[in-house]
Amino acid sequence: MSGAIPPDPRLDARLAALHGSLTALPGVLVAFSGGVDSGMLLAAAVRALGADRVVAATAVSPSLAAVEREAAVAFAAGLGVRHELPRTDELSRPGYVANAGDRCAFCKTELVDVLWPLAGRLGIADVVTGTNADDVVAGFRPGIRAAAERGAWTPLARAGLTKDDVRTAARRWGLSLADKPAAACLASRIAYGVPVSAEGLARVEAAEAALRSALAGAGLRVRDVRVRDMGDDVARVEVDAALVGDVAARPDLLGTVAGFARVELDPRGFRSGSMNELLPDPVRYR
Repeated sequence: MSGAIPPDPRLDARLAALHGSLTALPGVLVAFSGGVDSGMLLAAAVRALGADRVVAATAVSPSLAAVEREAAVAFAAGLGVRHELPRTDELSRPGYVANAGDRCAFCKTELVDVLWPLAGRLGIADVVTGTNADDVVAGFRPGIRAAAERGAWTPLARAGLTKDDVRTAARRWGLSLADKPAAACLASRIAYGVPVSAEGLARVEAAEAALRSALAGAGLRVRDVRVRDMGDDVARVEVDAALVGDVAARPDLLGTVAGFARVELDPRGFRSGSMNELLPDPVRYR
């Protein structure tokens, strides 16, 4: 972090609205994925209620990379909150395995269906997620709808906090994950229509970890890396756009992506949600 963060009255007003919505609660269970949105929300809840009235819950399943779980555990411990690691079983839901465009709806349904009984056992009446104001207007987000239908609510979005707001607040509060890159679940790496399996998720996780390590070893400072399973035993690699040329010039780096018959480098570079580009427009924007 460099320099002081300048005052922002609009952000201050939104943070005040968030604080007000949280202080009204006797306690809260935060669905904590390990990302900056839910991490900032978790920190906001602690600031509003105190650590003893806040519980973080990180769902553990084959779709959560081990490195993400470890980072989530460390962050929650740093805040001093109780951290639950319930197991979810998305792979038992046929709609999730089928991996059509609505896969995220089945994942969020499984998550919230696991979190509500946990909240009940802890005597907590509110389950919240880290959905921000940008997410709710971002087009195709079936998971957001599914969570809302099951009663989980979204304090960040309700307070009007955007993704930029969240990162700015996280920097202001000195949170370790303020500048953490987006890290969607491993299933987001699998092209729609390619069935999701524990083996497929593990293959993507191992390939991505190996590539990131190889890039670091080559002295290439990379922020975003994705290994996408495109089906037919083909992997598509996305890295920061500025590094595409460097990676293209080093075939040995792509050679570290094991487990696929063919590995391709996307010349456009990393794009969050790039799999949605493959959906028909009526589905993508509904």
